[in-house]
Amino acid sequence: MTGVKRKKNNVVWRKINSFHCADFKQWCLRRLPILEWAPCYNLKENLIPDTVSGIMLAVQQVTQGLAFAILSSVHPVFGLYGSLFPAIIYAIFGMGRHVATGTFALTSLISANAVERLVPQTSQNFTTYSNSGVLGLSDFEMQRIGVAAAVSFLGGIIQIAMFVLQLGSATFLLTEPVISAMTTGAATHVVTSQVKYLLGMKMPYISGPLGFFYIYAYVFENIKSVQLEALLLSLLSIVVLVLVKELNEQFKRKIKVVLPVDLVLIIAASFACYFANMEYTYGLDVVGHIPDGIPSPKAPSMNILSEVVTEAFGVALVGYVASLALAQGSAKKFKYSVDDNQEFLAHGLSNVIPSFFFCIPSAAAMGRTAGLYSTGSKTQVACLISCILVLIVIYAVGPLLYWLPMCVLASIIVVGLKGMLIQFRDLKKYWNVDKIDWSIWVSTYIFTICFAANVGLLFGVVCTIAVVIARFPRAKTLNLTNLNEMEYKVKTEVEGESLQQVKIISINNPLVFLNAKKFHADLMNTIQKENANNQPPDDINKCEQNTLLNSTSNGTCNGETPQPYPNEKCSVILDCIGLTFFDYTGVSTLVQVYMDFKSQNIDFLLANCTGK
Repeated sequence: MTGVKRKKNNVVWRKINSFHCADFKQWCLRRLPILEWAPCYNLKENLIPDTVSGIMLAVQQVTQGLAFAILSSVHPVFGLYGSLFPAIIYAIFGMGRHVATGTFALTSLISANAVERLVPQTSQNFTTYSNSGVLGLSDFEMQRIGVAAAVSFLGGIIQIAMFVLQLGSATFLLTEPVISAMTTGAATHVVTSQVKYLLGMKMPYISGPLGFFYIYAYVFENIKSVQLEALLLSLLSIVVLVLVKELNEQFKRKIKVVLPVDLVLIIAASFACYFANMEYTYGLDVVGHIPDGIPSPKAPSMNILSEVVTEAFGVALVGYVASLALAQGSAKKFKYSVDDNQEFLAHGLSNVIPSFFFCIPSAAAMGRTAGLYSTGSKTQVACLISCILVLIVIYAVGPLLYWLPMCVLASIIVVGLKGMLIQFRDLKKYWNVDKIDWSIWVSTYIFTICFAANVGLLFGVVCTIAVVIARFPRAKTLNLTNLNEMEYKVKTEVEGESLQQVKIISINNPLVFLNAKKFHADLMNTIQKENANNQPPDDINKCEQNTLLNSTSNGTCNGETPQPYPNEKCSVILDCIGLTFFDYTGVSTLVQVYMDFKSQNIDFLLANCTGK
């Protein structure tokens, strides 16, 4: 036994000694992406677009911070903190260059369930309004943010645990139709939650299963209590926001800086409310007092963690899924890579650390990411610049927002969700590509609006797995296919006689989200190996070999297809006679393969394509 222990100790000691400075540097670069891009930052090319993007992003962060804090049932000032600290943390640990982390409608809606359950509005009558020593707010407000911070803390811990368990590799189960349906359903919930502000109605907090329908039932039952002034101001705000944003989008190539209509509307509405005394003359709800400054950090209430587990899991999963989709979309658009596991760590820390500064749960938002696209943002410097401006608002401008009408703030929220709501248009392409994907989208959306975003997400994943398991046994997935390689001479009038190389690859597998990445990796590896083994051609029929392109598991490939020989024109033909069925992810993969080959001057053709 002593010899065995000594041998184990020697193994551990050798591993410790083998960990050199180079390994530590590589680990830091992998876990702290800012160390990779910050030293290479090009001030001359990137600073101006990042500054412009940062200014526009700060406007969005402030307006959404105030709005989503109210959506989370806490004081608006805590939304400003939620727009500051998570953005700083993600800029250090995140890999998405165009991902703006901050307050998020879906996570705010989920945390509101815990806040209203543990600190209901009725308890306000039994709570003292004396200053609590923190920002001069009442004990009732501090109890509410304590619950929201606890949800953020536990949700971040869950995300970090998923990072430790390397569960990022399981994200292939989150297909595009499921994510689209879940986010669209959650956006519908958010719009519904703003109806009471848009109409100027006094409405009790309604949640739980079928709460979506109970809210509208309450509105129709109390339709006479609608405040006409609030309704007209809401309609006017929505029309102005939509019209100006559409004009900005249409003429964005002709104008260098888009009009910050959200900021202009906030200033105009606040001044109008102040000079017309709308709060008392018409009874309009306003944001109210916003204290300046940042309080000292304080640990969230640990004694209530067991009571917010459900909401914490919802925040962890829904926030991560929505943020990862945006990060992967920006990575695909701007040609860089995103590590799914690193995103777990980045968003986990973006929830855990800010929870000590009275922040509500955070995630990336589609509207902010789209704003970074349109303003030409280059790096996370834009987010850091926006944090400086948010800090100025917290210390200097915040108290001036007292007179901002709540109906205007609700209008900004509703219009900001346009990007999610128009995902209804995805139904057409899902119907054309795969009607089962269309059915999954519809059923996931229905479950989301009937129950909650996390329930809809879980249903969509389970439904997708069940469908694939049911379809795979009918597919011929075990047939060996041949890769025939031949070369022939092509004579053209322009180039004369040139050498043409053709590779024919047969696939006898379904191409769906389960094996799309592996198919892409196998195809790239096959072409890479063939090009690496190529010798100067002497014969017309050069070689023939077997290959198997069959897998139902997710794969990764970091290799890149080498460029073909400069004197040769290469073509790849994919024989699809055995491609029994495919889904939207499979079609997207084929498009991606086509684009990859096109960028390397390789022709990619499909043969024997049959209808499903």
